[in-house]
Amino acid sequence: MLFELAIRASQGARRSQEDAAVAWPPRDVRSGGTCNGDLVQGVMGDVSLVSADLPRRVAAVLCDGMGGHVGGALASRTASGAFLPSLLDLGGTTRDRLMRALEQANIALTDQVNRNPALNGMGSTLIGADIDANGLSWISVGDSLLYLWRRGEIAMLNADHSLAPEIDKLASLGKISWAAARSDPRRHYLRSALTGDEIEMIDLSECAAPLLAGDVVLLASDGLNSLDLETIAGVVGNCAEQDAATIAEHLLSAVDAAGHPHQDNTTIVAIRVLAEATPNQTPDHV
Repeated sequence: MLFELAIRASQGARRSQEDAAVAWPPRDVRSGGTCNGDLVQGVMGDVSLVSADLPRRVAAVLCDGMGGHVGGALASRTASGAFLPSLLDLGGTTRDRLMRALEQANIALTDQVNRNPALNGMGSTLIGADIDANGLSWISVGDSLLYLWRRGEIAMLNADHSLAPEIDKLASLGKISWAAARSDPRRHYLRSALTGDEIEMIDLSECAAPLLAGDVVLLASDGLNSLDLETIAGVVGNCAEQDAATIAEHLLSAVDAAGHPHQDNTTIVAIRVLAEATPNQTPDHV
């Protein structure tokens, strides 16, 4: 099984970009990305794996920072930059490595605050994924998103650590209206985040979720919530046979078209699962 990956991002209506995403393995970088050693990093997200030598394993992490203009951007870069090298360090089960990588990301934030106490209060969400022939494994803290699109259907795989699920639960019990639930300003309040302190809630996959050729995996910051699941599924379906970069770009275009006046940063890591080429074939996008 082969994989193709792209990272794209939009600043939206915010004054700064506080998302960061990092991917592995290293591949060609186009139009604005930077290659840091063995990692392909896209703080502004314009990075693709465009080599014809497609990988059999990919790993990615996406972080959405909080703590103001400086603190949020630094928190997301720090957490993502510490997470992926630790995940790629061999030793232990995938679950062990995901937990160890999360711990390293959290420790890195502690170190930043210890060096500069003015940064106290900064933090970040995190969604990290490791994908190989065994399937998709992940760990997440906060409200960043992990979706699996398959044959026209889409599902969110990770837990949402914002207040949104709790508010929706009240609506489902009839205690508030669905209109009130959808407009509640507390929906985006986080119940868990990386801050350098003890992490309140962690979502860790029990085992690798099997993947099929044609699947699309999306890691995204919560700016993608401007689109409902049906819209996301439709956008992916319309370009699922094209490359990962096209999928990510079309999703960002749909977010822009939604026209929310306070649109948050939106970063998307799109991963296409491809059938392995036979000796007489090449992947359809090359």
